[in-house]
Amino acid sequence: PSRPKAAILRQREVGTATDATRPTPGDRMSDVYKRLATRLDELPNGFPATATGVELEILRKIFSPEDAALALKLSPIPERAQAIAQRLDQPAEQMRATLDAMAAKGQIGSFQMSGRQVYALMPFIVGIFEFQVDQMDEELALLIKQYGPTLLPALGASEPALARVVPVNAAIEAQHQVLRYEDVRQMIETARSFALRVCVCRKQRALEGHPCKHTVETCLGFSNETGAFDYFNYAGRIISKDEALGVLDAAEQEGLVHCTYNVQHEHHWICNCCICCCGLLRGLKELKAPYLVAGANFVATINADDCGECKTCAEERCPMEAIVEKNGAYEVLAERCIGCGVCVITCPTEAITLERRPSSECDTPPENMMAWTAARGASRRR
Repeated sequence: PSRPKAAILRQREVGTATDATRPTPGDRMSDVYKRLATRLDELPNGFPATATGVELEILRKIFSPEDAALALKLSPIPERAQAIAQRLDQPAEQMRATLDAMAAKGQIGSFQMSGRQVYALMPFIVGIFEFQVDQMDEELALLIKQYGPTLLPALGASEPALARVVPVNAAIEAQHQVLRYEDVRQMIETARSFALRVCVCRKQRALEGHPCKHTVETCLGFSNETGAFDYFNYAGRIISKDEALGVLDAAEQEGLVHCTYNVQHEHHWICNCCICCCGLLRGLKELKAPYLVAGANFVATINADDCGECKTCAEERCPMEAIVEKNGAYEVLAERCIGCGVCVITCPTEAITLERRPSSECDTPPENMMAWTAARGASRRR
């Protein structure tokens, strides 16, 4: 009898090839996955090739050859279904149905712009991977695990960073001038539509055999469009603004880190990340990948006179192991601190505060996604 695919993947992890793991020579469309991989790697986010070809197996798992061929014809610039149909000389209704089916499988982006549904080729991260939350199974989880050591360093090798930490609002002293991209609650307060989704990273890790203790449903999508998620919503449920703010509160109490796009404007999602599952945070901590996640322009400080030495900040809250004990007192290693503020809000003696870093250590993210794309593309070409 044939073995489960997961067993085949485990065997490959130790370097043993079998007939079941080799691409079929007669697959007449096998090159479509190579072309799609190349196209995804041309996007500013990147999708690097490997010696084993595991990235191609991921694409085979997610896309049929026909879907991969159509994805290659889509632009990363959002288009209406009617425009795509006209460009490809296809019936408009049939094209819309095909695009909707591909979006439902997490293969492409589908969202609302100016009241109209649009479609686009998305990067692998942030994009296709996150959209696989409904499709994620043990086989895909193990493929992603194999790809991580190649993917994450490549994603973190070019500036500007892919994502950005947003500090816990309650941790920032009132005297600080807080910019919009530093204010997670302002992002929610000014939005009109909200969706809550399962964290794909926690689902993947659970399928790998590492279940997470944190809440699974923590990923927020939001939009300035009214009814943005009425037509389509990636594996989530529509919620109210008050519910979205409640998700932020609960995430902060759990010690989760707010992350979003590394831009000043045009934020559409907030991930509430844990160090045990989040690929970006884990990569930032464990790999030499400085441009995976940009830290906030804040740093935690501990007033030694007020510190009760309960060890909570060091042992339970800090995701980066930036709080250490030295000579009987606790202090923050500024070079490791990402300014998330999760250590501040549970300090029983209020000994920890977030302070803005010196201006020489602060960075300003790109204005919007267009500026980010241009800067990232130029960095990758250098």
